[in-house]
Amino acid sequence: MVKQKEFINREESWLSFNERVLQEAADTAVPIIERIKFLGIFSNNLDEFFRVRVATLRRLLDYEKGVKKYIGEKPRKTLERIQNIVVGFQKTFDSIYDTIREDLAKENIFIVNEKELTPNQALYVHKLFKEHIASAIAPIMLGGLAQFPELTDKSIYLAVKLTKKLIPGVQEYSLIEIPTSDFQRFIVLPEHDGKQYIILLDDVIRFCLSDIFSILPYDTFEAYTIKITRDAELDVDNDISESLLEKISKGVQMRRKGQPVRFVYDADIAPDLLTFIIDEMSLDVEDNLLAGGRYHNFKDFIKFPNLGGATLANEPLPPVPVTALENATSILSVIAHRDFMLHYPYHNFSYYIQMLREAAIDPRVKTIKITLYRVATESRVVRALINAALNGKEVTAVIELRARFDEKANIYWSRQMEEAGIKVIFGVPGLKVHSKMTYIVREEGGKDHKYCTVSTGNFHEGNANLYTDINLFTADRRITSEIEKVFTFLEYNYKTFSYKHLLVSPVNMRRKLYSLIDGEIANVKKKLPAYILCKINNLVDEEVIRKLYQASNAGVKIKLVVRGICSLVPGIPGQSANIEVVSIVDRFLEHSRIFIFGNNGNELCFISSADWMTRNLDYRVEVATPIYDADIKRELRLVIDAALRDNVKARIVNHKQNNVFKKEGGKPPYRSQVELHKYYVERELKGLKS
Repeated sequence: MVKQKEFINREESWLSFNERVLQEAADTAVPIIERIKFLGIFSNNLDEFFRVRVATLRRLLDYEKGVKKYIGEKPRKTLERIQNIVVGFQKTFDSIYDTIREDLAKENIFIVNEKELTPNQALYVHKLFKEHIASAIAPIMLGGLAQFPELTDKSIYLAVKLTKKLIPGVQEYSLIEIPTSDFQRFIVLPEHDGKQYIILLDDVIRFCLSDIFSILPYDTFEAYTIKITRDAELDVDNDISESLLEKISKGVQMRRKGQPVRFVYDADIAPDLLTFIIDEMSLDVEDNLLAGGRYHNFKDFIKFPNLGGATLANEPLPPVPVTALENATSILSVIAHRDFMLHYPYHNFSYYIQMLREAAIDPRVKTIKITLYRVATESRVVRALINAALNGKEVTAVIELRARFDEKANIYWSRQMEEAGIKVIFGVPGLKVHSKMTYIVREEGGKDHKYCTVSTGNFHEGNANLYTDINLFTADRRITSEIEKVFTFLEYNYKTFSYKHLLVSPVNMRRKLYSLIDGEIANVKKKLPAYILCKINNLVDEEVIRKLYQASNAGVKIKLVVRGICSLVPGIPGQSANIEVVSIVDRFLEHSRIFIFGNNGNELCFISSADWMTRNLDYRVEVATPIYDADIKRELRLVIDAALRDNVKARIVNHKQNNVFKKEGGKPPYRSQVELHKYYVERELKGLKS
């Protein structure tokens, strides 16, 4: 009998998650436009994986022997397996894309390339290029350069081979960056005979290569897409003469020059051109050279135009109005009387904005404090805070500059806030501030009354439309008094506190999680009901996993909903026989973290900003708040139960990582995200009728 691993490799588990995204793209039951978007999401995810995780493994190659005990095996072995998995993904991806093109054609929507244009389309494309695109094209001739140009991460390029048909051996190479920041990637051509046509910007440029190089003595042009992915880690040095803001700003600028971690090229590229590029860029096999298809940067496919109407996309699930807030003249007054919860995107993020705007102009509000990890490019949250500061409120914003890939927006808004008079705090030395909290003080009857929100997700308008997150609004003194303590710590790092109610990383969250798990173990030993229900994004921390194994072996029933990485191996006799894990990939990105412990029938319920990862428990400031309101507790239990009941979009997580759909014969289809939306609609209707 083969002994099962204690842990699943985190990189392989993450790739397994992205395979679930690819499954959605392959599923013909998913509307075509949504399938295309899933291809874009898959591509974007994979880019980020290489920028971060593969880059980290590459950095560890120089320390293979020393790091093996920490990551379980030599980084080189992991990188080899990643390469093999990704090559398989590429083949699947290309096959799905071809199928989607065929399905689009059945809807009279055609993606055409430069060789498939009709004479009229050719005239249209040529005119479009000449009048709009040509000015943005800046070809680089590679032959006479002393140094190969620095390819920018996230950009795509056409590597061009120029030759003369009648004179063999006369050739030259060039490089063209495709200007996707200036133009849409997809260009809609004029409709013809009831048929719709789309051409990629890449192919428009290919079609016009003879125009681009008209002054050169060549008559044959071959163009192939290439793309580089670079290490996204920020190198922030210890130069005390620079502020953290300046260091992060420099780091973002330098990121484009990070070490290559993946080089993707068109599999049909001319061998001599490929060899030239690889040699000039000093690439080797460890830079993950990957032969791909004709097109790269499929993340742009997230914005693929829908020319076929409503039937080709998901039926809208608009946010459900919350009657108690919809009709309220003051949201703070509603919170004063009872806790309430918003569940995005089933509910509208605008209620939170409304609360901030109310606080900004309410003469009784004295103080507003907030933690910001990711800030939207056009942030109504920050604008409300600026308005509050201009109205004389004491506003404090703790903003995390090291929020990967969002540093630029965070830097911009931090400067805007400082100029408006907001006290801006750039995190805590040695810790990332990942908690999502808002704290408001309002004078009522001569006394200070405190209000707060604790969320599982960022205060980010864009994310709130796509991510499932929980935001608790409360005036419960047990919670508000301890949120105040967390903000005091963030402002004055030398002040430390103990917490009776909140779970706060890195202060007590790990210890209290162990205590909660131990409580279930103690109950099962007493022959009392004992269970753990948990919904998180990632489960990686080995000590937490071992604690769950201990609970499972004691007889505690554990059911987990894990969207992404799951290093725990469920369902193994003698290790995890009492643990079940499912993962859901559907139209919204599952992002809420909910922890429920049976506690002998009196469930203990928490929402949190933290996953069960070492970085969240030990190296970030995270907050999990208990839920004391009985109605909200029931609602959160319903959310987890819905996920566990899902038999349409739920996959079983197991040691094989084969992403088998959870199918329950004889039971009617149950799609948790759709059903939760129905639940909220019906609840509000019921409330209106009562």
